[in-house]
Amino acid sequence: RFFHFFFLLLMISRTLSLLAPQTARAARSFAPLSGSVSASRRFYSTEGQLDPATREKLQTLVTKDKVVLFMKGNPDFPRCGFSNATVKLLDSYNLRGKYASYDVLADEDLRNDMKVFSEWPTFPQVYVAGEFVGGCDIMMAMAKSGELGDLLEKHNLL
Repeated sequence: RFFHFFFLLLMISRTLSLLAPQTARAARSFAPLSGSVSASRRFYSTEGQLDPATREKLQTLVTKDKVVLFMKGNPDFPRCGFSNATVKLLDSYNLRGKYASYDVLADEDLRNDMKVFSEWPTFPQVYVAGEFVGGCDIMMAMAKSGELGDLLEKHNLL
């Protein structure tokens, strides 16, 4: 039984790693809907709206630091594999201690509000210079293509 579970996880992981570059390209291929808003975050339709005070609070959170990570757990103790992979990716660019992180499992309102704010249903979510970059899969694809390094360099983070 363990072998079947392990094999299933391995196959899912392999499939995701093969699809990640295509997913990132597809997400970036859509034309942005408004100004500098990332088109990739338009895949998630929300029913609720944020009140102006909440939207302003979240905007402050994502712009207060050059890199912001909304994750499950914290960088020292990630509580999901995708959050862990994202932390390791940021660490590979020597960003540990240079980004803010928020544990969405510790604050249900933050978790729900960020899904509406970013128009992205899952975590982790990474923001660079106040702009939503993506989740784990898009971050990995950007790292592989060199786009992530270019983005971090553009904002003097490397």
